[in-house]
Amino acid sequence: MSIGDTLAEARRQRGLTITQVSQQTRIRETIIRGIEQGDFSACGGDFYARGHIRSIASVVGVDSVPLIREYDEEHGPPGSMRAAEIFEPATPIKIHEPRPFGLGKILAVALLAVIGFAAYRLVSTHDSHPQAASSSTLRPTAKPTPAATPTVKPAVTNSGPPVAVIKLTASQDCWVALTNASGQQLYQGIIPAGQTMTWRERHPVSMTVGNPPGISLTVNGKVELANLQTVGHLTINPSQHNPVTVG
Repeated sequence: MSIGDTLAEARRQRGLTITQVSQQTRIRETIIRGIEQGDFSACGGDFYARGHIRSIASVVGVDSVPLIREYDEEHGPPGSMRAAEIFEPATPIKIHEPRPFGLGKILAVALLAVIGFAAYRLVSTHDSHPQAASSSTLRPTAKPTPAATPTVKPAVTNSGPPVAVIKLTASQDCWVALTNASGQQLYQGIIPAGQTMTWRERHPVSMTVGNPPGISLTVNGKVELANLQTVGHLTINPSQHNPVTVG
């Protein structure tokens, strides 16, 4: 059985594919396939072929010694190679040494530098004259006239119907009822301690407050029912000068 047949049979018995062997050995699949077919031309020489045989044999579980011996019998034993032949290139590389910079080249570079400097001075002198001439003919710029400040007209406020702002803050629980002039009930309920209620009324209303000592009541900022100890009755008419009547 040849080297390739031995390696291929061992690989199949291990249940490995060529791809798996390639991943474990880092050898290209084309080289492994060629070795199994007895073709070692893609290995790059006898030295690399022997190394590939050892790597593949270790993965598929085969002793590589008899396989290397068989390879040497077919292709000849490994010859001696000097270390210089390993590290020296087959074709000598020619290294071009830099030639000394000649005197003629130095003079040519200096002449180009002088010509360039003279051209720069000529262009700079030529450009300075038009700038001077243009600066002498500048006309004084006219002073900007200050923009007229627009007059702000006062905003016209539309005076609507008078409003009575009723604000009640309860320091104790209290009962409140609010009705309009036709007797329709606008609000009725208990306001718990710590809560504030606000009403904005444009029409006359009647207000009944239980427990006046436990509340703070203002109408348009004026305090009402401050000294009342019993149930308080108020009539509030926003259109009057004194909108509140206590009774």
